[in-house]
Amino acid sequence: MENGSCATQPDEMKIGITCYPTVGGSGILATSLGEELARRGHEVHFISYERPFRLPSDLPRLHFHPVSVNEYPLFKYPDYTLPLSVRMAEVSRDQGLDVLHVHYAVPHATAAILARSMLPPDRQPRVVTTLHGTDTTLLGCDPGYGPAIHHALSCSDAVTTVSAFLERETRRLLGFDGPMDVIHNFFEPRPPRRPRDEVRRELGVRDETLLLHSSNLRPLKRIDLLLETVSRLRPRDAVKLVILAGGSFEPFTELMRRLGLQDRVVVREKVNDIEDYLQAADVGLFTSENESFCLSILEAMCFACPSVARRVGGIPEVVEDNVSGVLVPSDDPDVLAAAVQDLIGKPERRAAMGRAAQRRAREKFSAEAIVPRYEAVYRRVCG
Repeated sequence: MENGSCATQPDEMKIGITCYPTVGGSGILATSLGEELARRGHEVHFISYERPFRLPSDLPRLHFHPVSVNEYPLFKYPDYTLPLSVRMAEVSRDQGLDVLHVHYAVPHATAAILARSMLPPDRQPRVVTTLHGTDTTLLGCDPGYGPAIHHALSCSDAVTTVSAFLERETRRLLGFDGPMDVIHNFFEPRPPRRPRDEVRRELGVRDETLLLHSSNLRPLKRIDLLLETVSRLRPRDAVKLVILAGGSFEPFTELMRRLGLQDRVVVREKVNDIEDYLQAADVGLFTSENESFCLSILEAMCFACPSVARRVGGIPEVVEDNVSGVLVPSDDPDVLAAAVQDLIGKPERRAAMGRAAQRRAREKFSAEAIVPRYEAVYRRVCG
């Protein structure tokens, strides 16, 4: 559904981006996309309740517009959708935005559709909605959200998903039959700030194999299965696990103690310089119940670190099994541990997989490969 007309044509555009600013794949992708668009000469305006945690403050053509959320006794719960939509409309009007690119359907797509309707027809930006996962697989199944998500997608000028798996699930769960572009995630690593050896010393790693897990620790990530898997590795003192946590690890400390992993697990919460730890890792380990893409695997791939992961969701679109990583069709911790143990015991195979993973990341999931596809969507909806 297209309205109005884009103010600028078409090389340099004015793009508004809304995402969740906290640690998580959708926010990281949206922030990186904004940075890359600004470097390519576009003017980018982030609109959110707080500054995305990896958004630089000194990059030209990159702006941040905070949303104020007030609490009124009239409302039992504070409302974010309406203040967000008003701020989107204000920024669109004042900055002459061509596109509002929203990441995550709820509440961002709904707010963008409302914001667009507040403006005169000739001042309305196009709305591009990117689905990242649980906005389809979790909220799409909820009768309190599903119809609103379907409506927002139907009213968007373009819809993208981060994997072919998520496109299929969106059609199946939401009954959405409109066009969707599959545009995979990308990751453009920053140079590490510290040498690899220094980071490993900080983590207390000497000759051990360093396993890496990075996530927001939500139940879907199956941190219980992750710890159960590590507890089965032998000899235990030959491995160490670093968890880069986007949330609190406290709910899992009792399980960690029960499994006797206190001296085998190191947790770092809300890490900004993730590249320091990625370069220090030997093997990634991901035990999620489901993933639409799994940006964390791609982040490790960029540093020639192969991963062992469950064969679920969109992960097979990221990892070529037994080429750039190992996919396990099981949630049995013994089976997962055996796959990890095999990589630990075969350093040459692990190194070859790491090189293949890094090659695949550069060829298929780099900014150079992915960002032009978003630019093409913007230009298409602007006619």
